[in-house]
Amino acid sequence: MAEIEIDGAPPGAGQLAALGLLNYGHFTTLRVEDGRVRGLALHLDRLARDGRLLFGAEPDRALVRERVRAVLPPDGGPVVVRVTAYDPALGVERPGAAAAPSLLVTTRAAAAVAPGPLRVRTTAYTRELPEVKHTGLFGLVRQRRLAQLDGYDDALLVDTAGRVTEGATWNIGFHDGRRLVWPEGDQLPGVTAALLAAAHTGPQCREPVRAADPGRFAAAFALNAGVGVRPIAAIDGTAFDPDHPVLAVLRQEYQRIAADEV
Repeated sequence: MAEIEIDGAPPGAGQLAALGLLNYGHFTTLRVEDGRVRGLALHLDRLARDGRLLFGAEPDRALVRERVRAVLPPDGGPVVVRVTAYDPALGVERPGAAAAPSLLVTTRAAAAVAPGPLRVRTTAYTRELPEVKHTGLFGLVRQRRLAQLDGYDDALLVDTAGRVTEGATWNIGFHDGRRLVWPEGDQLPGVTAALLAAAHTGPQCREPVRAADPGRFAAAFALNAGVGVRPIAAIDGTAFDPDHPVLAVLRQEYQRIAADEV
């Protein structure tokens, strides 16, 4: 069952309307199972970093954990929890007023089975403040919609220099048959990507990946907290083996990462 709370209580219509009308805030998304989260400290660091930038205020870490625990199912089943910080009192006319962000916490059921491989289309687009996981999702949703209307599953963003940066709501990685390759560019510093990079035992590097480059890689994959490591079957007209052995290794490395109690 979906849960939604603002500052630990059922939300009022005005509180929800404020987020929809102003759309100024930041969030992080966690997959929680048996009350545990991979990379909990990194998620809390993200909320603190983005809070300082957008509001000049950090959410209290202990309070965030308390709010998340309050919406978890009693049976410990897997759920995806989103923690959003925004100030219902801010308005379009005076967004520079002193801010006192609230915590909106929502849950949705986690996928029962791993989703299938993605077929993605490159698109020239750079998120505003790409280093922040902010609530301004209009552009990303539009790029995803356009990609789907064109027969793809999602959009892969390419910056003005022609470099692949990130997916619409996920990071991307490649393997060239020898090394794990992370694309260089302005992008969201993903928690799942950071965890996998730390857990990976093979060689890896960060370098520019051009939109015309995918053919030089043996495998490609998407990453986010909801699904972990997800194969990419195609980028534009370049196909990849979604069952490449390296993907199984990466999934195993990610699954072995210890989860932290909320």
